[in-house]
Amino acid sequence: MVEKEHQTGHGKSPSGAGAAAEFITIAKVIKTQGRLGEVAATLFTDFPERFAGRKRLLLLDQKDQRRELELEDYWFHKGHVVLKFQGVDSISDAETLVGCEVQIPRVERTELEAGEIYVSDLIGCAVYDAGREIGKIQNVQFGAGEAPLLVIRGEKEHLVPFVTEYIENIVFQQQRVEMKLPQGMLELDAPLTAEEKQRQKKPD
Repeated sequence: MVEKEHQTGHGKSPSGAGAAAEFITIAKVIKTQGRLGEVAATLFTDFPERFAGRKRLLLLDQKDQRRELELEDYWFHKGHVVLKFQGVDSISDAETLVGCEVQIPRVERTELEAGEIYVSDLIGCAVYDAGREIGKIQNVQFGAGEAPLLVIRGEKEHLVPFVTEYIENIVFQQQRVEMKLPQGMLELDAPLTAEEKQRQKKPD
């Protein structure tokens, strides 16, 4: 099972380029909600109940500036989470948060049970099919009642179901996912490479 807490690809800090990996995005503010500074956010976590124990959250803005805010209250509304932060008490205050990623330190992630994996641990891993590298995982797509799809980008972009029967081994320390895929799967619906597109444009 793949859990949806996302490792952010943004963020700058004095500790260097690897610092961004120390934070996990659990939601993203999409709009203001109400007149008292509340904001609505899209959830990127399978553990929304953990907001009950989170008193302080980090907000990463679109300029890669991160600040800490105290969470006064939260509730769920129409598939989103509504957040009320201390000191954010008007619509104009709330507007400054729109577009921000809501984050927690990586060390505060929920501990998973055996066999469960975070999306953030998969992003960037190299995928091998029968020993041959086919690309790196750029994203994970989720559908209703279906297996998650790995978006793998190499010479081509592939969508590969992340299911037990295809997985041979995962070594996160080496960012390596070893799979054994059905013959022909990588040829199905794969976007054309730039070279193939050029070839198609040439007259017969």
